[in-house]
Amino acid sequence: MDAADQPWVQAALAAMVVAWASAFVAIRGVGPYFSGGALALARLVVAALLLPLALIGRPWVRPHPREWLLVACYGAAWFGLYNVALNISEHTLDAGTAAMVVNVGPVLLALGAGWFLGEGITASLALGIALAFAGVALIGVGSGAGFGGRRMGVAWALLAAVAYSGGVLCQKVALRRLPSAQVTWLGCLAGLACCLPFGWQLAAEVRAAPARAVLEAAYLGAVPTALGFSLWTYALSKRSAARLGVVTYLVPPLVILLGFACFRECPTAIAIAGGILCLAGVAWTRRRPRMVPA
Repeated sequence: MDAADQPWVQAALAAMVVAWASAFVAIRGVGPYFSGGALALARLVVAALLLPLALIGRPWVRPHPREWLLVACYGAAWFGLYNVALNISEHTLDAGTAAMVVNVGPVLLALGAGWFLGEGITASLALGIALAFAGVALIGVGSGAGFGGRRMGVAWALLAAVAYSGGVLCQKVALRRLPSAQVTWLGCLAGLACCLPFGWQLAAEVRAAPARAVLEAAYLGAVPTALGFSLWTYALSKRSAARLGVVTYLVPPLVILLGFACFRECPTAIAIAGGILCLAGVAWTRRRPRMVPA
């Protein structure tokens, strides 16, 4: 059996999808009480305290200078910039729409993996990318958020997608030699360092926020960040970056259901059509050519 298809890898992916889907809804719930940078710092502080538990009893592998740079870039992009941009986007976008826009990230990831990791770019991948980007454009039109004025939600969500894809590419290279748990914790620390300027803002907002909002912020650090990223890193060490990125397209449908259940929010029909087009693009990128018998 292929290591990528072993039951514990599949179980890790399923748990990761649920954890990350819940993050979009939780971010939407605490949005009135926390700014984007402060919320990112809060969840990274919690995650940085929990992630070392996965290192207990495991040997420490000293990173080479190039690996330190890769881990720093991965952490700054995904733990830092991604979280800040996603938090800000959900101040103006519902959770489902934000999830659909952010999930153009796997398309960017597949493109980057083909270019930088040598995983190849086929005609099917190129056409799938075109379909997915057309779907994102349709989501932007259907969301009504626009790209100007005060409502910059779609632009911030796209920035989060770019940060996600760039971070994963750096992470995948670092995982060639370094243990997955170690890479995740060091990346979290790098993201935490980038978010430290929001410290005073976080302190003020924690004092003013209700206890429920503070607990939800702690949940974001414990489950979607510490647990979710640990599961992702483990699975990434077993699968290709492009193949694993496709799995995250299960997140938006689940987010839409959770968002409607919690807030009675739902993306517009045009935005949902764009999301379906994105999924069609991803399905096309996974299409394998027919084998012609000799």
